[in-house]
Amino acid sequence: MSFKTLKTVSYEVKDYICWVTLNDPDKRNAISLEMVDDLVACLEHFDRERSVRVFVLSGAGRAFSAGGNVKDMQEQKGMFEGPAHELRKRYEYGIQRIPKAIEALNKPIIGMINGAAIGAGCDLAFMCDMRVLCEHSKFGETFSKLGLVPGVGGTYFLSRAVGYAKAMEMFLTGDIYSGKQAFEMGLGNFYTESAELKEFTNNLVKKIAANGPEAIEMTKRVLKSSHLRDLDTQLDMLAAYQSMAQRMNDHFEGVDALLEKRDANFTGL
Repeated sequence: MSFKTLKTVSYEVKDYICWVTLNDPDKRNAISLEMVDDLVACLEHFDRERSVRVFVLSGAGRAFSAGGNVKDMQEQKGMFEGPAHELRKRYEYGIQRIPKAIEALNKPIIGMINGAAIGAGCDLAFMCDMRVLCEHSKFGETFSKLGLVPGVGGTYFLSRAVGYAKAMEMFLTGDIYSGKQAFEMGLGNFYTESAELKEFTNNLVKKIAANGPEAIEMTKRVLKSSHLRDLDTQLDMLAAYQSMAQRMNDHFEGVDALLEKRDANFTGL
């Protein structure tokens, strides 16, 4: 597949920001095998591009993502085709490529949750490093309502975002939470009105993109590993990254800018 012929995902790069949109609004951006391919290809491509420092992920239309296509589940087609042993492989080489790709990103990814994020779509929202919510945001780990388990990594990502007890509540009840409820639970970093969602998110990611890009990437990498590693391993990683960062041009530019009381012009070098 040619990268520029994506069918279910659209993208725009501007001011070091890559705006990635799940683009199948007629199906409420339900995740298909084609969308898996498109999204993974887009993220992996731009993670290597110096023209991008931050990702923003959202959904076209009224939903962020409805998760798995329930009709396909009923008809046992698409990613839900075949007996159990085939389904297991289809998860591994299909939809589970999304959490692996997002977890491997060097650059920050911000979820702009413009609508409902349900099931696997909810999991997808919590794969992002931060989330901006509005009154149209909705979250539901509804797998239990369908007699399913969260097969896309929700047990990993959600518990780290909101804690064990709240994650257990969401998974076991299958309840739907409004944007305001979700924000009060700590599921979002920011809350704004829907009319201002794009502008608010743009201002946020511009602030991130204005910082030293290599330092941001190294900081993210270490922070992500912090809940998997012991203190000594963390300190070793930090010593290695900090020594590299302190000999980069961006570090000296940041110091000069601070002392000269001006904005820094980081180049990633």
